[in-house]
Amino acid sequence: MANSSGVVYEHENARPGLSPEIPFSGHHRALREGKDVPEQAPSFPIGLTEVGISGKTVWISLPQGKLPFNTEISVNLPEHVRGIHMSRIEEAVSQLYQKSFPDIRYYAQELAQLVLKRQRGEWARVLVSGKSPLVRKTSVSQRTSVDAVDISAEVNASLSGDAISFKTIIGLGLCHITACPCTQVYNQAIFETVDARFPALTHSQRAMTKLCVEGHLESPSFEEILECLEFTLHVTQDLLKRPDEAEIVLKAHRFPQFAEDVVRETAKEVGKKFVRKLPASTEVFIESLSLESIHAHDVRCTLRTTLGEILSALRASIVDPQQCDNAKPNNNIRSTQPTMNSPNVLTEK
Repeated sequence: MANSSGVVYEHENARPGLSPEIPFSGHHRALREGKDVPEQAPSFPIGLTEVGISGKTVWISLPQGKLPFNTEISVNLPEHVRGIHMSRIEEAVSQLYQKSFPDIRYYAQELAQLVLKRQRGEWARVLVSGKSPLVRKTSVSQRTSVDAVDISAEVNASLSGDAISFKTIIGLGLCHITACPCTQVYNQAIFETVDARFPALTHSQRAMTKLCVEGHLESPSFEEILECLEFTLHVTQDLLKRPDEAEIVLKAHRFPQFAEDVVRETAKEVGKKFVRKLPASTEVFIESLSLESIHAHDVRCTLRTTLGEILSALRASIVDPQQCDNAKPNNNIRSTQPTMNSPNVLTEK
C-alpha cells in the first residue's frame, strides 16, 4: 500500500527499529527527572545571531505536485539559553508535509511561524530554494520544451509580544545566452563593415541571471518576476530545433550584452513593471553569472538596490515612470512569453 507521494507503508510495523529495547517506564523517568540541556545557561552568556539547520530537503505540495526543495531554517538564540531544540524544527517540517500551498512563499511563512513559536528567540529565518518546471513552445518549430527555473523564497519572521511580522523576498533565475559587444565592435573595425542582417563575429557564453524582489501581500508574483527577466534576456531552452537555434543566436548577436548590461536592463524592467504596484522602499537584488567561453574565469555582476532608486535612475534617463507600466516588451529580444497557472506553476500557453 502506498500514499500519493509513492512512499510505501506496507510492512511498516515489521521494521526492527520500531521495537523499543528500553522499557517505556525508563523513558518516562528520564524525561521526568533528566535535565533539559538546551535550556541550561551557557558557559559564556552572549546572544547568537542565527542557529539552525541547513541542507534540509523538504517536500512541498504545490499545484504541480509534491516537489523537493532545499531549505535553511534558523532562529536567534538569547544569551541566557544554551541551545535550540533541533527536534522541534523537524516537528514543524513534518506538520506541513500533508498541507498544500499556492507557492513556496506561503510554505516558508508558515514554517517560520511554527519554528518561532517552538524556540526561545524572537526571530526566525526560512530559506526555500529549488527548481520549478517551465513548459513552453519554441519560437519557430513550436515544439514543446520542458525546462526548469530556479525559484526561492526567504522569510524573516519577527516576534513582538504575541504578534508575528514577516518580511518576504522571492526570487527566480533563468539560463540565457550573451554575446560579447566588445569583440563584435572590434571585428567591425577590422573588417570595415556593419551589416545589421549579419552581425559581426564575437564570442558568446552561457549565463544565469536571478532576480529577487521583496514581497508585499501577494505581490510580486513569480510570473511578474519571470516577465522582467524574459523581457531582458536571450533565454535558452533545452529543446531547440535548428530554426530555433538560428533565431536565438541571431538575436543574441544583434543585441549583444555584457553581464553589466543584463543587470541594468533587468533593473529597468523591474522599475517599469512595479512602478505602481510596489512601494519605493521595496528591496531588489539582481545577480548575473556569465560562464565565459574564451576566458578561464567567469564574470559575476550584482545589484542591491530599492525600487525607489531604480525609478530615480529611470527619471534621470528621461523615461517617464508614469508610462512605465504601459511600456511594450522588447520584441527584438523576446519572441514568446510563457504563462503560469499560479504564482509558482510555469506552463506553456
